[in-house]
Amino acid sequence: MAPADAGGALVAIAAVLGLLIGSFLNVVVHRVPRGESVVTPASRCPGCGHAVRRRDNVPVLSWLLLRGRCRDCAAPISVRYPLVELGTGLLFGAVSWLVGPSWELPAYLYLAAIAVALALIDLDVQRLPDAIVKPSYVVAAVLLAGASAATGEWDAAVRAGIGCAALVALYTPLWFFGGMGRGDVKLAGVLGLYLGWWGWDALVVGGFAAFLLGGVVGAGLLVARRAGRRTRIPFGPSMLAGALLALFVAAPVGDWYLALVGLAPTS
Repeated sequence: MAPADAGGALVAIAAVLGLLIGSFLNVVVHRVPRGESVVTPASRCPGCGHAVRRRDNVPVLSWLLLRGRCRDCAAPISVRYPLVELGTGLLFGAVSWLVGPSWELPAYLYLAAIAVALALIDLDVQRLPDAIVKPSYVVAAVLLAGASAATGEWDAAVRAGIGCAALVALYTPLWFFGGMGRGDVKLAGVLGLYLGWWGWDALVVGGFAAFLLGGVVGAGLLVARRAGRRTRIPFGPSMLAGALLALFVAAPVGDWYLALVGLAPTS
């Protein structure tokens, strides 16, 4: 699929929504690995225990106004909080620009949201929680099936099912022989749904990009001596980044490859 004709208003609205979702994702990233509710209790300062006031909960802006410190005890607030909010906002804006005002937009915004949460959790605790991954099968299937029903693109739904099965089949032997975590296999199926629905080229590019990015990250950590040959490096972030990257570059990469082998014109 090619970038849709998304107006600036849609991109701006999606970006603002992403800022708000990013604020919630900070809670998700902190609480889900601990098995805590993401609804209650209200967010509190870990230093003094005071509940965060509503006026201090405005994405990015509140952190800047507070100069990165708690209003009550002046304990430092990690810069990661506004960065997650800003990053989610930018990602939502980019996805809305790519997908445009379409039935599948909610599905891909959901993918962007879980990508941020899962990547950070995997980096923090080297785990991809079932509490996020398993429900994502249902959410993705319902939203993508709804998009197919609304547009009549049932071939996309069939591709999604094939993509899910294909990536699970690819990752299962790697997990069995100790090369991947079980959570990576579960996540592969979710990403296969999205990549397959988007197109065959996205499925191939997304599957390949995960290993390419993972290899680059691993090599970089080895060179920087931040990891050894036996160090376990979270692969979830590479899978998620590869899938999102494929949505943006799969079409031109596919056209380039077909032109390279003489199956498509270069112009």
